[in-house]
Amino acid sequence: MADKKITLIHSNDIHGDFLEVEKDGVKTGGIARLSGYLKQKRAEDKNVIYAIAGDMFKGSIIDSEYLGMSTIELVNQLYPDVVTLGNHEVDYGIAHLLFIEKCTHFPIINANMFIKTNHTRLFNPYEIIEKDGIRIMFIGIITQEVLAMTKTENVIGTFVDAREAAREVGVICDTYKTTDIDYTVILSHVGLEEDIKMAEMLPKEAGVDLIIGGHTHTLMEEPMVVNGIPIVQAGCGTDQVGEAELLFDEATKALKGFSWKTVPITESLCPIDEQVAGSLDTYKNETDEKYAQIITTFARQLTHPARNQETELGNLFADVMQDGSSFDIMLLASGSMRKKELGPVLRVQDFKEFFPYDDALHMIEVTGAELRKMISYMLREEAFSPEGHTEFYQFSKDFRVVWSRSKQAFEAFTFKGEEIRDDQMLKIALQNYHFNNFDDIFNLPMAPIVERHPARTVGGSICGIYEELLSSGSNFDAVVDGRITVKE
Repeated sequence: MADKKITLIHSNDIHGDFLEVEKDGVKTGGIARLSGYLKQKRAEDKNVIYAIAGDMFKGSIIDSEYLGMSTIELVNQLYPDVVTLGNHEVDYGIAHLLFIEKCTHFPIINANMFIKTNHTRLFNPYEIIEKDGIRIMFIGIITQEVLAMTKTENVIGTFVDAREAAREVGVICDTYKTTDIDYTVILSHVGLEEDIKMAEMLPKEAGVDLIIGGHTHTLMEEPMVVNGIPIVQAGCGTDQVGEAELLFDEATKALKGFSWKTVPITESLCPIDEQVAGSLDTYKNETDEKYAQIITTFARQLTHPARNQETELGNLFADVMQDGSSFDIMLLASGSMRKKELGPVLRVQDFKEFFPYDDALHMIEVTGAELRKMISYMLREEAFSPEGHTEFYQFSKDFRVVWSRSKQAFEAFTFKGEEIRDDQMLKIALQNYHFNNFDDIFNLPMAPIVERHPARTVGGSICGIYEELLSSGSNFDAVVDGRITVKE
């Protein structure tokens, strides 16, 4: 008897990456080219499944201008078989997410978000897809950050611990053992490190065969096998997809072979889907017309290559916000800057795609000792792990640190060239998300800090402030000048 082959294609963290780009003369990515690749694969093979492991939303002006509705229309045309939630799916609110779900032509699954009052799940926890007589169960798991994003929605909860998530997966697998399931996939958005923890905790009898992950934007060259379970993730955006080939014995339906690779979505491999391109052009033309005006210019193109290091754009934006302000230090979240380069001409659209999170700016007053604890926690080893996805900050120019990884200690911790004393009081500014989740992000209780000196809201719209400040000047420049020095 012949083996049965199923091709499982997956994306994660698309983040509104709808437009193709040209790299070294090669056109790469874009949702129309991704759709072309999927259509081509489906034409060649009837046994193709396409799954998305969360975070379709946020990252482009086309997504944010239409509050995700444009994203749903475009993703509908990819005809995904199953999608799980990412943390950015709740950026427009739970109520809006539930409305958007009604507009999808694909199932959204999630096993660990629920209504607290009666413990009712918000979504179906799993989806069973049958191809050529092979039944594959997908179970959706979301990151703990969804709780932080929904702090104002007190009726919503989630299992946030890897152990609890593993237990929930085990319950689902155990409950449906009586159903004829041949292969089980966790479609996860908890990040690679948490996927590893979850895989370690899953008992063999749960029968989980594969974890397809997201959230940490990890571009893997080969699967990571933990506790016998392959874990895969395909970077982010539409530049590539992950592709697994599953071979099943026709008689027993047992898995006989597994292989996995990433496939680049390039013009040589993937034709353009003209229907999707037409839909995309409609949205792009409208946003281009609305957001084409120039805010300012930079002296050159500036970069933000990684979230866990000091960057040119991080320094520029931290300084612009701190100059002339009422606070001493701007701690600007690296993760709130979503593009790796910007300029030399800065248009409104470029800025909104680079900095898509518009929220309030808050000021608190901390001691030097408290600030040391905050920054040492930011610089913990997890921050430098490819599996990690910790919060990291860019500093305004007067604040500098030298951190020794081998000693796990600061060799220098200065403000305006002077070593910061433990009893020295410093005013720091934080974005709303980081202010609201201060205790978890910095591993330090905020209550004593704001009891000593009440917090102040110093701006209602950080994006509005940036647009105003940047538009008042031109030819901005910044360099990496040693504000965050990390010794190996």
